[in-house]
Amino acid sequence: MKNDLSTTELYLWHKVEENREVVKNMSITDLSEYTNVSTATIVRTLKKMGFTGYPAYKETIRQKSKRSSNYKVMNEADIEIQQVIIKNEIELNNTLRNLDYRTIQESIYKIQQANLIYIFARGFSESIAQELQIKLQLSGKYTEFYTDPNIIRKISQRISKNNAVIFISLNGETEELVFSSQALSKNKVPKITFTTNGTSSLAKTSDFLFLGYKTKKTYFPEYEVQSRLTIQVMVRIFIDAYMIRTQKSNL
Repeated sequence: MKNDLSTTELYLWHKVEENREVVKNMSITDLSEYTNVSTATIVRTLKKMGFTGYPAYKETIRQKSKRSSNYKVMNEADIEIQQVIIKNEIELNNTLRNLDYRTIQESIYKIQQANLIYIFARGFSESIAQELQIKLQLSGKYTEFYTDPNIIRKISQRISKNNAVIFISLNGETEELVFSSQALSKNKVPKITFTTNGTSSLAKTSDFLFLGYKTKKTYFPEYEVQSRLTIQVMVRIFIDAYMIRTQKSNL
C-alpha cells in the first residue's frame, strides 16, 4: 500500500507511525498542525493504508499501545493534561521547523556590524527583550531597550542605517512597532523581527524574520496573555548562536 502514497502522504504515515503515543491523543486538527498537512491529506492517507478514517486508526493504535511513551508524564497524565503537553510540543516542533539557517547567520552578521542595537517590545514580550538586551550587553554590544509607545515612535525616526533594530512581538500588529518599522525602512535600517504571525505588518516590513508557531488553542480566551514560549526559544537560539560566532571571530 505504501507504494500508492505520494511524498506528502508517505511523510505523514511515517510521522504518525513513529509517534503513536502522541498521536493517539490528538484530534485530527491537532494532528494537522503537528504534521503541517491538511486534514483531507490525513484522511486520504489513512484510507489508502486500509483504515476507514482517523477515528479507526486511533482506535487501532490504542489497542496496540503498551503505554511506552517517550515522556513519562504522558503515561501518567489524564487526557486533559496530555493535551496541554501536546500543545506545547506542537508549537516547539513547528517553530524549530520554521527556523532558517541563512536568517540566523545574516542576523548575527548585522548585529556584529551595527554600532548600536535597539530593541522594541511591548507587553509580555518585554521580559524576553530585557533578557536579550542584558546578554547582548554582556557580549560587549551596546544595546538600548524601549517599551514606551511614544519613545519608540520618536526614536525610530532618527535611527541611522549603521545601527540595527530588533522587534519582539507575538502578533506583529502592535501599532507603534509597525509605525517604527515603516519609518526604519525609509532610512534603510536593518530590522530583525521575532513573531508568530508571518502575515503581520511587522513581518512584511522586516529584513530578517524569525517565525514561531502558535496554535489557536488558548486557556485564557478572554485575555491577551498568550504564551511567548516559541519566541523565547527563537531568541535563545539566536543569542547563543551569536555568542558562538562572536567568540570565534575574537580568537
